Amino acid sequence: MKYTLDDFARLIDHTNLHADATHEDMKKLCDEAKKYHFKMVAINQVQSKFCAEQLKGTDIDTGAAIAFPLGQQTIESKVFDTKDAIKNSANEIDYVINITELKAKNYYIKREMQEMVAVCHEHNIPCKVIFENCYLTKDEIKKLAEIAKEVKPDFIKTSTCFGTGGAKVEDVKLMKSVVGDDVKVKAAGGIRNSDDFLAMVRAGADRIGCSAGVKIYEALKRRMGDDHVDGIEINR
Repeated sequence: MKYTLDDFARLIDHTNLHADATHEDMKKLCDEAKKYHFKMVAINQVQSKFCAEQLKGTDIDTGAAIAFPLGQQTIESKVFDTKDAIKNSANEIDYVINITELKAKNYYIKREMQEMVAVCHEHNIPCKVIFENCYLTKDEIKKLAEIAKEVKPDFIKTSTCFGTGGAKVEDVKLMKSVVGDDVKVKAAGGIRNSDDFLAMVRAGADRIGCSAGVKIYEALKRRMGDDHVDGIEINR
């Protein structure tokens, strides 16, 4: 498949999840998203209303992070926060699973995913499930992807970017091999240059979460210009 520069831009969730982010930082994030036509701004839940106002009249989504970055909240709390984010104009949700309960190997994680997907889909909003793979074994990643294949969130996501490690090509491939075309994969964490970005797309990622979106876009633009092409072929 041939990707144009804008196709690549529309894979990017432009991210600022720092605790000390100011309103000026949020405005800059949204202005950059509009300039480069990124798919979404990925922000903490409390920034939803402000960013949605900045992006009003565009096709760029406001993505609220729920239970971020630890996932250590009850299902009821996550559902409440999701509803609050939606009320404040968020139109995509990324939530972190409860890793403690995943490792307990009980039904909790499936129920959590079902309830989070249900509240998002009730409002026609994409739901992304953050695994935080740096804390998981390969078997746990596979098991969680199998649950997702059954429950059908819109995306499963590698990382928060706040754990001990970020996205890995082998993890994206593993996740995609399990869910196939039923669920999409988002890679996030440590993706800072165009080579890493392209590697994740080739591995099967349909969305890339990163704070280096502008740098990556400009690098891809230079690469296409140097090669005198209007797109890059991606085989996966």
